[in-house]
Amino acid sequence: MLDHDRGIVSENSLKEPLDLIDLERYPLHGGNDSKLQKVIERARDDLACDGCARIEGFICAEMRGALGRETTRLAPQALHSREMYTPYGSGPDDFFPIGHPRRRAHRTTSGSVTRDLIPMDTAIQRLYGASVFQAFIAACLETEEIHQFADPMRGLIINNMEEGNSLGWHFDANEFIVSLMTRRADEGGVFEYCPNIRKPGDENYDEVRSVLDGTSSLVKGLDLKVGDLQIFKGRYSLHRVNAIVSGTRHTVIFGYARQPGFIGSVASTMKVYGRVMQAHIDADGMRHADGLAD
Repeated sequence: MLDHDRGIVSENSLKEPLDLIDLERYPLHGGNDSKLQKVIERARDDLACDGCARIEGFICAEMRGALGRETTRLAPQALHSREMYTPYGSGPDDFFPIGHPRRRAHRTTSGSVTRDLIPMDTAIQRLYGASVFQAFIAACLETEEIHQFADPMRGLIINNMEEGNSLGWHFDANEFIVSLMTRRADEGGVFEYCPNIRKPGDENYDEVRSVLDGTSSLVKGLDLKVGDLQIFKGRYSLHRVNAIVSGTRHTVIFGYARQPGFIGSVASTMKVYGRVMQAHIDADGMRHADGLAD
């Protein structure tokens, strides 16, 4: 099942990306299967209501350990940004008054293995590129198709969190994100979020401030388990992963967008990942038209 020399799921054990998926619960191979349609309808309802859909046990039980070993093997390559940044992926903006969310900076201590460091023959790369997987995500989002990020780093990420690490409150640069838990911390590392706290043209700074102050009633928790798939509208919902008390937490983040060509900004990429590539420089200035900060 595992290529022990390289730490990846081998070609012999994984003939198709569908081999990873619990097809009894989630028959992606079945076209308009009624069971799959119910899954899609529930995901749509959850996304409309809460901006978050959890697809429990998406990865079949016999493949979860292999995927966990794959991400564990790659985790030492994680890049750790040492800079402070606000929930908007940038440094503190002195234009805003003291205490304003745009001046409230924190240091995230988790690490990221970016797509350019993940071999193309890994199971997670193959799942990311699988058309049947993309079609399923698109259906849950009620759109005809989705596209892989053009960003050579953000398209596929392994988020690596060790004991004491945390991922601070932030918004995502893209409308939605798809993630898969491959390793769960022994204690801590709970995903927390505030559904739809902002919307296009309205940052809702007062409520964001209350979240940062720890006084908001909007915060929800979601204790994901290994094999769970999550679709999350992180551009509109402030979110974080609280500190790892013990153990290690790995999540694979699949970057898709409704339109082709998505590339993160130079500023936010440098802040979060500690480096940029030429593609970020070439695309800088072509940002969102929704009036929200990245």
